[in-house]
Amino acid sequence: MTEGEGRGYTADEMMTVAASRELNDGAVCFVGIGLPSQAANLARLTHAPECVLIYESGTIGAKPEVLPLSIGDGELAEHADSVVSVPEIFNYWLQAGRVDVGFLGAAQIDRFGNLNTTVVGSYGGRRCACRGGGCPEIAASAREVIIMLRHSPRAFVDELAFVTSVGHRHGGDSRRELGYAGAGPAVTITDLGVLRPDLETKELTLTALHPGSTVEEAREATGWELRVAEELGTTEPPTEEELRVLRDLKSRTEAARKETKA
Repeated sequence: MTEGEGRGYTADEMMTVAASRELNDGAVCFVGIGLPSQAANLARLTHAPECVLIYESGTIGAKPEVLPLSIGDGELAEHADSVVSVPEIFNYWLQAGRVDVGFLGAAQIDRFGNLNTTVVGSYGGRRCACRGGGCPEIAASAREVIIMLRHSPRAFVDELAFVTSVGHRHGGDSRRELGYAGAGPAVTITDLGVLRPDLETKELTLTALHPGSTVEEAREATGWELRVAEELGTTEPPTEEELRVLRDLKSRTEAARKETKA
């Protein structure tokens, strides 16, 4: 992504900052790798120093100095408060209701916040195979879920190729029929704006645009007829401190990976 209209930050940086702001200080957060990990660690390094970051490999209170390449990256265990077994993470922490927030990415999302992280295209003739990992359990049991992905017609689809993780299912109260403990997706952050589920229908609704983005762009990047809030907000731009911390984190990560390859 390039910097647009002299704003001094990229669309990805705006997305990461906006997502990080959704994480409250002190929250217990089950973190996915990639963009969610970047946003969660930005929150930890700025406004939410007491948040507890959990990763699927068993690290509790992870405080990585650089962003992990995978859930098995030793960087996660290096400064963690504790490292436990994977069954304990899921049975004692997640399924027992001890996780406040699940922070997830995805390959695809539909209008009700259901996620596909398994396959793009038909399952038999798949064009792109992914791995769901712990996403289905996180989506089911975390008290709420934050979703983060770039906005495009390929990602925001009318019908998922495969339902890996249930969001609000078919909308309305249909999620409750499954008996899931968690409330499901609370917010979806993209590089264009912020979407939240309608209180009754649970359909994703555009509630705020990032500076420089337009409703037309969001609608063109969505594979269904996107609902837009009557009172559409505008995301606050990143502060100098947020950008400094984020860029420093990414710079350290890039340097560490170059050193590893050398």
